[in-house]
Amino acid sequence: MTTFLGMPAGGGNLTGEPFPKAAREALGNAQLRRNLAKATTTIRAKRANVVGELPDWAQLRAAGAAIKDDVLANLDEYLVRFEEALTGRGTTVHWARDAEEANRIVTGLVRATGTREVIKVKSMATVEIGLNEALAAIGVHAVETDLAELIVQLGHDRSSHILVPAIHRNRTEIREIFRRGMPGVDPDLTDDPRALAEAAREHLRHKFMTVDVAISGANFGVAETGSLVVVESEGNGRMCLTLPRTLISVVGIEKLVPRWQDLEVFLQLLPRSSTGERMNPYTSVWTGPTEGQTSHVVLVDNGRTATLADPDGRAALRCIRCSACLNSCPVYERTGGHAYGSTYPGPIGAVLSPQLTGVDRNPTLPFASSLCGVCYDVCPVAIDIPSMLVHLRERVVSAKRTTPESTAMRALAWAMSDARRWRRLLRLGKFGRVASRHVPLPGWSTARDLPQPPQESFRDWWESRDERS
Repeated sequence: MTTFLGMPAGGGNLTGEPFPKAAREALGNAQLRRNLAKATTTIRAKRANVVGELPDWAQLRAAGAAIKDDVLANLDEYLVRFEEALTGRGTTVHWARDAEEANRIVTGLVRATGTREVIKVKSMATVEIGLNEALAAIGVHAVETDLAELIVQLGHDRSSHILVPAIHRNRTEIREIFRRGMPGVDPDLTDDPRALAEAAREHLRHKFMTVDVAISGANFGVAETGSLVVVESEGNGRMCLTLPRTLISVVGIEKLVPRWQDLEVFLQLLPRSSTGERMNPYTSVWTGPTEGQTSHVVLVDNGRTATLADPDGRAALRCIRCSACLNSCPVYERTGGHAYGSTYPGPIGAVLSPQLTGVDRNPTLPFASSLCGVCYDVCPVAIDIPSMLVHLRERVVSAKRTTPESTAMRALAWAMSDARRWRRLLRLGKFGRVASRHVPLPGWSTARDLPQPPQESFRDWWESRDERS
């Protein structure tokens, strides 16, 4: 694949109905708002506690931003280096321009194995490209092994949060989803969290031991060594990465870090910003396939180089998918993730999704914010989301087609911006003559008496208008 700045925008699950309409419907769901408020409040408090423990948090944050900016500035070199390291360790690398090509590659690899079922590690990239739907189209069932993703899947629902996809569900709703959708579940299952987790464990253990193909994403890819990193809290990732005979990893091209030692920064930033933990319970790193395993990596663009081409918007590609901005956003807390219509909800989704697709396909998302700035304050890689939202709003407005109304308003603004021009306009026709005689303007008796400000100082002239009147 030839990659160049400004490649065509991405597709997949990045667009939905306009945010105002979707948000209005979400605001009518009181249970949803209660679920979101409880969950985000808890996560915010945990994050604040563990971040406050580090006296060098600001320096870590700056280091994370600098590392990611280095990657974006030299992405072509790091991608080549990453590919060379991967192939040197026995992994086959595939390049995908967009969601359609990525799905075609992965479905081809899965079809070649002859399997009818795959297991998945939680992956935002595969949701973005709509991989589960593409697999279903060829008769392959994808089993989500992350607990929250499993809840979403069994409930025939959509993810509403980057980190906690089922954040909009409470435990009573989850119990009912398990009772309806999980084969062999105890009909007397309670909503006790331990009981729910045990039911999911029993259901998934059989899949881990019998399915031969796994699909993963990656939190980071190390260009220096060709290593891929997945951080998670349940252990399902470790099972998926090691037991199946075929491992396919779908990775966005921006997920790279240059060197192994750079992980020291991000493995401190990510857990504290996401789950409010000092470290992730499971950090899995693999460099090439395990013994007897076939390994593939699919590097996906899907609008990322188009985003990289915008100097005012490219910092969105720093994102490490921690979800701190979602947990802190007053708009997200009230509307939930479904209102954004994209795989990436919340403040980061409001700036990333329009850039991946092009603002013409996501024109309402840059306005899904109060611009309060808390998203920038909590971002572990210092993405200035508020400034980026303003930039994207300007792009949306500039891209709008000219209408008769906008043409008339521009003409009126031009006429009213100059006193003499406005008086001439008023004198045109009978109405203009009447208006110029009888319609006074503030501070003067009639429009004809409108004085002209002296040249030396408009401010002094304006501030002295009361004395003149």
